[in-house]
Amino acid sequence: MPGRHVTDHQTKLFMKLRQDHSIELAAAKAGLSRATGYRIAKDPRLPSQKEEPRGSRRADPLAQIFDAEVVPMLQSAPGLRPVAIYDEMLRRHPELLPGIRRTLERRIRSWRAIHGEDQDVIFRQVHEPGRFGLSDFTDMGPLGVTIVGRPIDHLLYHFRLPWSGFEHGHVILGGESFVALAEGLQNALWSAGGAPAYHRTDSLSAAFCNLDAEASDDLTTRYEALCAHYRMMPTRNNKGVAHENGAIESAHGHLKAAVRDALLMRGSADFDDLGGYRAFIDEIVEVAQMKRQGTGGTIVNTSSWLAQGALRGSALYSMTKAGLDSLVKSLSFECSEAGIRVNNVAPGVVDTPMTSGNTDEALLATFVAQTPMKRMSTSEEIAEAAAWLCSSASSFVTGQTLLVDGGYTIPGNRM
Repeated sequence: MPGRHVTDHQTKLFMKLRQDHSIELAAAKAGLSRATGYRIAKDPRLPSQKEEPRGSRRADPLAQIFDAEVVPMLQSAPGLRPVAIYDEMLRRHPELLPGIRRTLERRIRSWRAIHGEDQDVIFRQVHEPGRFGLSDFTDMGPLGVTIVGRPIDHLLYHFRLPWSGFEHGHVILGGESFVALAEGLQNALWSAGGAPAYHRTDSLSAAFCNLDAEASDDLTTRYEALCAHYRMMPTRNNKGVAHENGAIESAHGHLKAAVRDALLMRGSADFDDLGGYRAFIDEIVEVAQMKRQGTGGTIVNTSSWLAQGALRGSALYSMTKAGLDSLVKSLSFECSEAGIRVNNVAPGVVDTPMTSGNTDEALLATFVAQTPMKRMSTSEEIAEAAAWLCSSASSFVTGQTLLVDGGYTIPGNRM
């Protein structure tokens, strides 16, 4: 129509309609004037093909100085920032206008792309299901976490499956070590429910010994045995090339940001004990994982009857489990809208080899005598209680602590 630019779409439509209709009718159906229809019929090129590149509207302000002055500066000092060159050019040539800065920066960027140092060519990584698992440690010191007011020197072991985005975090005291790597990796694999085909690190000092530069394979014997046990092939990226491990390096920042936000929302970075802090990290990682999947989920923690009862010498342990009970209540409230349920299972005295081998027989007999069901629970009963909390049968249960103690903590039971 008059006053409007003809588009490529209109031109294509006109040429298609022209095969079956007259110029006048094809132009009308394409929204063009009769004159425009005749013009397109003579020259069927698209409007975008006819556009001439716009020439410069002003003289190049850098024509006399770029090759003569700027290039020698770039060659002699490759790391020089464009803003420093800009300031120097204004000092040497007061007639230059401040508006040349962007032009100068673009010109320097183009020159460096062609004549500067060689740049790494990085191809986008393609991840396959079940192929790679990646491990790394990240420093948590800047977050200022304390235990009963005392700063703790700790790292966070971080494991990730890049295809699915599955993550696992584990608080490690001290520095990197094989024990820390083995503990974190095994917990991550059991949490994931399987092992990937390859396990990759970024030359962790815990897993690799870089003492012999001529050795073609510097994997330690223990690390090889650990990976072989889980049928994984150990690999690593080239030394000093962090982007090859980018699938977990990038995730470090997101996880630490999530922990930082959670600490700010909590109002304090101080914890009563290490167990409480580790549970705090576990909840952040698991909740983020479930929200990312978008299908909801269930978190079941292991508490204890001692969170609601008492035993001589159990003050610290009872405090830890009571804190976990409180965490479950608040976390379940925060996660309910995402379809995530959070509960505790709190065992009483469980009949296990550890219990019978490390507890005085008279004390065990007292426990049994004061339990209404007159026996200890079995590990299978605790597992079945946890399975029930994970099942659809408890789909409307959240923020609760399920006591599996045979009635031991019933108020007034031992009166």
